[in-house]
Amino acid sequence: MKAKTFTLLKASALMLACLSTGIAAAQVTPEQTEVANLRPYDKSGINVFESPKDTNAVFNRLKVDFGAGFTQSFQGLKHENTGGGLYRMSPGFNTANANLYMDVQLADGIRLNLTSYLSARHHNETWVKGGYIQFDKLPFKGQVWENIMKVTTIKVGHMEINYGDQHFRRSDGGHTLYNPFVENYILDGFTTEIGGEVLVRKNGLFGMLGVSNGMIKGNIDSLTPTLQDDNIHKSPAVYFKGGIDKQVNDLLRVRFAASYYTNKSSGGQTLYAGDRTGSNYFMTMEKLGSTASANFTSGRVNPGFSKKVDAFQLNGFVKLQGLELYGTYEAAQGRTKTETSDRKATQYAMDAVYRFGKAENLFFGVRYNAVQVRLANVAAVGTSPAITYNDDINIDRMAFGAGWFVTKNVLLKGEYVKQQFKNIPVADFRNGGEFNGYVVQAVVGF
Repeated sequence: MKAKTFTLLKASALMLACLSTGIAAAQVTPEQTEVANLRPYDKSGINVFESPKDTNAVFNRLKVDFGAGFTQSFQGLKHENTGGGLYRMSPGFNTANANLYMDVQLADGIRLNLTSYLSARHHNETWVKGGYIQFDKLPFKGQVWENIMKVTTIKVGHMEINYGDQHFRRSDGGHTLYNPFVENYILDGFTTEIGGEVLVRKNGLFGMLGVSNGMIKGNIDSLTPTLQDDNIHKSPAVYFKGGIDKQVNDLLRVRFAASYYTNKSSGGQTLYAGDRTGSNYFMTMEKLGSTASANFTSGRVNPGFSKKVDAFQLNGFVKLQGLELYGTYEAAQGRTKTETSDRKATQYAMDAVYRFGKAENLFFGVRYNAVQVRLANVAAVGTSPAITYNDDINIDRMAFGAGWFVTKNVLLKGEYVKQQFKNIPVADFRNGGEFNGYVVQAVVGF
């Protein structure tokens, strides 16, 4: 009996200690617990591009914050082509996606990020997207360093590279809250690479220079020469961005940005194949017998610029009260290691979104996205010869979306989409291809 009483006393003391700790934590002021210069993962992070810059943030101690993104989709899409043999679909729930974010304030003006995919279409197991250290201050004494870092942000790590503005508005695994639509662009310029970026901002103007290894992961292998390309040297990728972002008055904000990315010799360039989570249009225009994890880029197109690429993206964003207009023009060229000449890809996209209601918690919008690209020769289904793409193929998409922020962390959104594949060779199963229908998503971000 005494033993039981002693155990009960220990348990009660432990619960009291936990409760006391919780009360003490609740009394800590927000500025002591927040990680500085972090783009919020909730509704307040919408239309935030590069991370905020606050050199007046107070550092009291090492701070660790956790965030997450969860998305559950219900899909009612159907597809068709000329030759048949497409995956058989019916309305139903897709695999839920989930992200985990850990952000750490290591020191005054120094922040660490680690992003993990807990569940994704391409990988159902937990794995790391990437991580980086961000410097908004440097641990050096001297007025010259303070003056430099008042306008400068430095990022180093294995991270999502800052090419173009569209990657700030896309869905990324379980975190789909920033995107007013369900899916990303047809030509999805997004990848993670090992490198560093220096961003300078002052009076609404900004410029950024970045250098990376030009591949989605670390690689120490020598390149293998081919008959068409005997260059075995791995070149770094160099990319830069410049533009203006101005809050003209209380009603009007204007942003324009231009980005350029170049990699002359890569061991596995993935600028347009860097998403390791997957499309939000499950199994559209996929062959019978395909799996969701292996065929995870449904509805997108990868031009296959795996050895060499040069890409340019121009973005414009205007917000007038609740009306948002966002446009993208993108032009890229490149090739594989078995080609001798470059192929080209061009993309246009325009979003019009209107947000209304209390705190703009409701929205509806329309997006048009079109791509023209010449693909490399690929093997035909069930045959050994290659399909020769002598002409550009065309893909266009029209999407209508709407959403409701129940709270700043909870979003319900839906979309009706129609996408068509045009000028596809007869031997390609996408010949005469088209899909249309709806997708509804329940989203949580914090």
